[in-house]
Amino acid sequence: MAQTIDPKRTALLTIDLQNDFLHPEGAYGRAGQTAEAITALPARIKPVVDALRAKGGTYISAQFTLVPGPNEEPLIAPHLKELRPFLGKGDFAPGKFGHALVDALAPADYTIEKVAYSALYQTRLEYILRALEIDTLIIGGIVTNGGVASTVRDAHLRNLHTILLSDGCAAFKQEVHDATLLSLASVCPNVTCAEMVDRLT
Repeated sequence: MAQTIDPKRTALLTIDLQNDFLHPEGAYGRAGQTAEAITALPARIKPVVDALRAKGGTYISAQFTLVPGPNEEPLIAPHLKELRPFLGKGDFAPGKFGHALVDALAPADYTIEKVAYSALYQTRLEYILRALEIDTLIIGGIVTNGGVASTVRDAHLRNLHTILLSDGCAAFKQEVHDATLLSLASVCPNVTCAEMVDRLT
């Protein structure tokens, strides 16, 4: 993490920290699909949000979205439907409780809807980054091997300086999280949330 950070050109980007993933009454909570490492993330990331904002930085929340169709039936990719058969009407739908950023982090300065793993795929994120002249992303969220990894690699391809919060992201299995951090170390530095707060303050 030798590169100097200009907070005003930096955004913290969180991936999928939504009620449908984290809240007991969300889609995953109702299905019993959760992990302690995931539910711990908002409290760990909040000090980074506060420290970056205090220095003039920006907080962006990328939120997974299932686009609702007629009768609120969501458009779900076949692989996701097979993996998560419990997903249905109203889940991850814009404007619904489950789609919203968790209370501990809300509100973000900017919110983007994402329909795939990467927060840069067919979203307005690049427009926001250009408009704000942001060239550095601090990234956290879920899951490490899915949306987080895909976003980190997409950002790298776009020559964005990326910093991954090693304990600010999580997966459903610790060994998968650890292996992904090792893989991404060649793309961007990994730092803890506490280290990032110290760096910013």
